[in-house]
Amino acid sequence: MDGNSVPATPRTVDEVFRDFKGRRAGMLKALTADVDEFCRQCDPEKENLCLYGFPHESWEVNLPAEEVPPEIPEPALGINFARDGMQRKDWLSLVAVHSDAWLLAVAFFYGARFDKTERKCLFDMIN
Repeated sequence: MDGNSVPATPRTVDEVFRDFKGRRAGMLKALTADVDEFCRQCDPEKENLCLYGFPHESWEVNLPAEEVPPEIPEPALGINFARDGMQRKDWLSLVAVHSDAWLLAVAFFYGARFDKTERKCLFDMIN
C-alpha cells in the first residue's frame, strides 16, 4: 500500500484522517466540479438516495446500504426529494451540511476505539 492509500478499515489516526480527506474531496467534487451530474442523479422520482464520498476521492449517489447494521454510519437519506422544491443553491447547501455531519460521523466511528489522546489528535487534524 502506498503512503496515500487508505485501507478498507482505517485503524490509525493518520489512516482515519486520510479516509476523511478522501471522502471529503469526493463530496466536494460532487457539489462543485460535478454539480450538474450530481443534480441529474438526484432524481426526486427515485427512492431515498444518499450521497456517498469514498476514500479515493470519488462520489456516488445511491440507495442506502441494505445490510443491517451498515458497516459505516448512513449518510443523509432522501437528499433527492427536496431537489425540485428548493432553490438549487439552498438545496446544495443543505446537502453539504448533511454531508459534513456524515463525514464527521464516519471519522469518529472509525476512531471509537482510540484513546482520549488519539481522538483529540484526530479532532485537531480534522479541524
